[in-house]
Amino acid sequence: MTPDYSTWPFNVMPGEIPTDPEALRSWMRERDIDEVECLTCDLAGIARGKAMPANKFAEMRSNYLPVSIYYQSITGDYADLDRDDEWTETDMCLVPVLSTLRTVPWAKYPTLQVIHDLQHQDGTPVGMAPRSVLKRVVDCYHALGLKPIVAPELEFYLTKKNTDPDYPLEPPVGRSGRQSVGKQSYSMAAVDEYEMVINDIYDFAESMGLEIDTIIQEGGAAQLEINLIHGDPVELADQVFVFKRLIREAAFRQGCYATFMAKPMDHEPGSAMHIHQSLVSLETGENVLSDGDGKPSELFYQFLAGQQSYIPAAMCIFAPYVNSYRRMVIGGAAPINLEWGQDNRSVGLRIPHSSPANRRVENRVIGADTNPYLSIAASLACGYLGIVEKLKPRKECTGIAYDADYTLPRSLLEALNLLDECPALEETLGKDFTDVYKIIKRHEFEEFMAVISPWEREHLLLTV
Repeated sequence: MTPDYSTWPFNVMPGEIPTDPEALRSWMRERDIDEVECLTCDLAGIARGKAMPANKFAEMRSNYLPVSIYYQSITGDYADLDRDDEWTETDMCLVPVLSTLRTVPWAKYPTLQVIHDLQHQDGTPVGMAPRSVLKRVVDCYHALGLKPIVAPELEFYLTKKNTDPDYPLEPPVGRSGRQSVGKQSYSMAAVDEYEMVINDIYDFAESMGLEIDTIIQEGGAAQLEINLIHGDPVELADQVFVFKRLIREAAFRQGCYATFMAKPMDHEPGSAMHIHQSLVSLETGENVLSDGDGKPSELFYQFLAGQQSYIPAAMCIFAPYVNSYRRMVIGGAAPINLEWGQDNRSVGLRIPHSSPANRRVENRVIGADTNPYLSIAASLACGYLGIVEKLKPRKECTGIAYDADYTLPRSLLEALNLLDECPALEETLGKDFTDVYKIIKRHEFEEFMAVISPWEREHLLLTV
């Protein structure tokens, strides 16, 4: 009998898909699930994995990926790592996290996706896997009796299709028949220009059981921001990982692109992924960044000081490409230092206006081009080191931080050198990860340096 796909895509509420293998098999049969995508996240944040028939996935047999998925640069080239397993390409075990099962609403037939952890064949976690890095940092907090809570804000641009990389990106044409213009922050009319893309984003998110807090127009031409509900760091990183793919697919459906490049267009602001961070007690569930009187606690200041002290060494994770540093320029909208202040958007570390129960630190230096697992892990690691080392922050900035000195690294190479000089951060994130990551990023820098840019042809060809 031919399956009836007339109800596809169907909406799935969080927790509706069974995580018990036998119950899951029955659930998939009843809904004629055709395929399951088995996904994991590489160092760049790209979804890697395998697609298989649903009945094969239901058997829950072992699946593998070669370790070399972590040895590729963003161009697909392989870096020279000088590791024993570089060319033998030993297998890693894919371990499905069944709580991450979601529909794939843009697929033609009923399809599910599931995020996987990666283990070595002896059952130990693969230390360089981004999800493993984040879980490692969360475990550091658990050892202190603390649980981190995060809420990401994800910015991106919609652009016209661009099939020639030498041609600059342009905003797409909206429903008015005109291209978007910048400087329209929070404009509802600007959001309505691209309502077809936004409607697909909402529809896809509902089908996948994902909750959106808000969607707003940002300062750039056709630049949007999606805010997610706060929660567990690993779960929120999973959501950002899924949302990036979801948003791209929604744009494709409407004949345009969605890009998370940090600086995709000249003369337009860059795109960030701000992360709101708070800490609660594992025992009581109360926010430990506030004391009993509702004032900032000692832990608050230590966490904040850790961010100020260690974020420079983590910038190669927050700003992972040459393009990333084009976003953080003097006179732009992105922070250029790590001053902190109450309800001050010019600083790198903003303390939003909130009740004592919701006190949090917003890291505003992170670019949208980052890997969500790694950036959340690195940001929390900075705060963790501030706590264990009992650091003290600098004096609060009460003015405009854009007028203060530029204290963040200005380039990818400078940022990588700072990580080299920071053994405490490397140990917290895991040397197995940082050793590979630094080699990949230096390889990508050399790849970039082999390319001649249009600026060089424009200003040097007939001038120098």
